[in-house]
Amino acid sequence: MSSSPSRRAVVAPARVNLIGEHTDYSGGLVLPVAVNLGTTVTWNPLAEPTIRLHSAAFGETVELGGDVIPSRLEGWRRYVAALVRLLREDGMPPVGLDGEIVSTVPIGAGMSSSAALTVSVGLAVTNASSYELEPMDLARIAQAAERVAVGVPVGLMDPASSLLGREGHALLLDCATEEHRLVPLPAGLALVVFDSGVRHELELSAYGDRRAELERALMAIGTSRPSELDPAEAETRAVAAGVDEVALRRLRHVVTENERVREVVAVLEQPGRVDLAELGRLFREGHDSLRDDFEVSIPELDLLVDLAYEHGATAARMIGGGFGGSVLALAQEDEASSLVGAVTRDYGERGGREATPYVCASVDGAHEVEPA
Repeated sequence: MSSSPSRRAVVAPARVNLIGEHTDYSGGLVLPVAVNLGTTVTWNPLAEPTIRLHSAAFGETVELGGDVIPSRLEGWRRYVAALVRLLREDGMPPVGLDGEIVSTVPIGAGMSSSAALTVSVGLAVTNASSYELEPMDLARIAQAAERVAVGVPVGLMDPASSLLGREGHALLLDCATEEHRLVPLPAGLALVVFDSGVRHELELSAYGDRRAELERALMAIGTSRPSELDPAEAETRAVAAGVDEVALRRLRHVVTENERVREVVAVLEQPGRVDLAELGRLFREGHDSLRDDFEVSIPELDLLVDLAYEHGATAARMIGGGFGGSVLALAQEDEASSLVGAVTRDYGERGGREATPYVCASVDGAHEVEPA
């Protein structure tokens, strides 16, 4: 792509979710942070109404003219096609651009590389066409695009956090009401992500099964809002309704996880010094619930969490959809390097795999930048 005075660029960050896993698609609470790994789209305008985007990582190009049919494409190109089709259906006028996609987000690591892709492309084409959308409107379209592209029943959290995140803060989001506010992060605390090296593809995993099992329990007790249930009340109602043991455990995770989101927010917002030990307890409970009640963890993720705590992490748990991916550990900034070294060493020795670490910082959500 040649350079020109009209060249433009946008970046959309990845996210790590502090707490609130597998709660978003049931209208629950989540607490993600936009981080400094992201997907950048750089483009020049085209006179004809054709969207042409090249992926540096895959060495492939998608070209979308008048008729956009996502099912005819594969891989990342299907996400782009689904997004463009939905934006056109929403009213975006024809636009032409010739661009390149560059990403630093690891794929399949539980940091939402797909949302960084759809949000960055969505922001690029809407900016190029001067089609104004509120951030939450674009987040909904990006969410729908992923469902169209691969059939995964994803929630709103990933695109919303990529669009609404702010440096120095987590985003508390109620995925049912879409109410959201910023929650301050403790100064001097690093976000350390350990990629387990085990890849996941949600459309090929039991992600959809977990959602169906949860919905079975919700239907039995007559609610669509588990975030409004007290854990003891939810258990009592589920047992009285004859909910099967598998669905009961899925419900238990979601209800208690929503409560953990509230508790983590309370810890972060308490006056004075943040109780780091309490954060560690809540993260540990969250991981154990994902492992035992929701059954989306794997031995590699369990090992990484155990190692993080053994080597002094403030808190640690698996992140993302599960069945592979990554673990998030919180550590003092001056201790992050030693934590990375110890965990990656022991993971190799005890797990027989190589963990890829990322020491992340919080950043602002998707926005236009100066092209490189």
